[in-house]
Amino acid sequence: MTATRDDCLALDAADPLAFARDRFALPPGVIYLDGNSLGPLPRATPAALAREAQDNWGQGLIRSWNTAGWIDAPLRVGARIARLIGAAPDEVVVADSTSVNLFKLASAAVALRPGRRVILSEPGNFPTDLYMLQGLSRQLGGAVELKLVPRDRIADALDETVAVLVLTHVHYTSGEMFDMAALTARAKAVGALALWDLSHSTGAVPVDLIGAGADLAVGCGYKYLNGGPGAPAFAFVARRHQAELRQPLSGWMGHAAPFAFVDDYQPAEGIARLLCGTPSVLAMAALDSGVATFDGVEMADVRAKSMSLSSLFIDLVEARLPGVFQLVSPRNAEARGSHVSLVHPQGYEIMAALIDARVIGDFRAPDRLRFGFTPLYLSHAEVFDAVATLAEILRTDRWRHPRFAVRQAVT
Repeated sequence: MTATRDDCLALDAADPLAFARDRFALPPGVIYLDGNSLGPLPRATPAALAREAQDNWGQGLIRSWNTAGWIDAPLRVGARIARLIGAAPDEVVVADSTSVNLFKLASAAVALRPGRRVILSEPGNFPTDLYMLQGLSRQLGGAVELKLVPRDRIADALDETVAVLVLTHVHYTSGEMFDMAALTARAKAVGALALWDLSHSTGAVPVDLIGAGADLAVGCGYKYLNGGPGAPAFAFVARRHQAELRQPLSGWMGHAAPFAFVDDYQPAEGIARLLCGTPSVLAMAALDSGVATFDGVEMADVRAKSMSLSSLFIDLVEARLPGVFQLVSPRNAEARGSHVSLVHPQGYEIMAALIDARVIGDFRAPDRLRFGFTPLYLSHAEVFDAVATLAEILRTDRWRHPRFAVRQAVT
């Protein structure tokens, strides 16, 4: 039996995460189903940025590197993220972008496995991951090759030629989730390292890097972590690898003594060697505020609500719009992350009309409508209303208006 709106309201009344919604400055009348792409503004962030700019920068000036702890922010915020990904506080650092961190760690992983020629991934992985790995292969003069194997054959493709396995834990379009522990164990059995992109996992699904035996990981700060557009990313290196790891971007902030100003590079101890250039202090403050939206939140509650919201969405779409869309996300909630993708030949136009109606999801070429379900602020009643709006757009053919066919630069 399909849920009614009253059923949804009852679920919301019993929601253990309902308190977290007040932590966000959501626009009135908007149903936001795109936190998997850009998290909304936390209420505390404007004040945090003003304090950093007006007090620490404006009054403290350069002294604030010491007095306001700017110099320690990459390690401090990284330690806060560690709780969300099952890592130790000294195994995570905030730095650069996901793309840059992926390049650093993939390069370091290849160096840790001399004589092995293969970086293994899957076709359809997040494009920037593949682009960076292609660039690394070119940078190394073809000494290593990027090998792409369909996900159902990855375990069989892991052999003694593989230096590093590079996969995205939750797929960026389908939402399909890999068994991190099983694939990491398989990689370890053949002597390869495992590097995981957690960009669509962190803050959405429970991650246990230590429990899975993961070697390396990266992730972004602007999706479920609510750090703002272009927020800094993070990198994880298991403690057992930190002493031997050598990343290629040996900038001054990753030096053992950056203010000694010596000519020769000596890597810092531990995870700090993943740093490169000077951190963006204002962006770091926004990310710190975003991570704070998880204070007092249990990831088990996040996961339970995520599965409830996304399953409700699928059930409602199939009940109200039978045969209109193709579901490309796993039907089994345990096998998917916190977003759902539907296929339709006019997916772009339908999503544009939906956004115009103040239900915000996004579109991924060539034909996928993507809907994110962020448990900290989204309600079951909003999911019900979003599907009702989608059904009305299809019923009235509103999406056929020519203005919805005009392609925007960002989809």
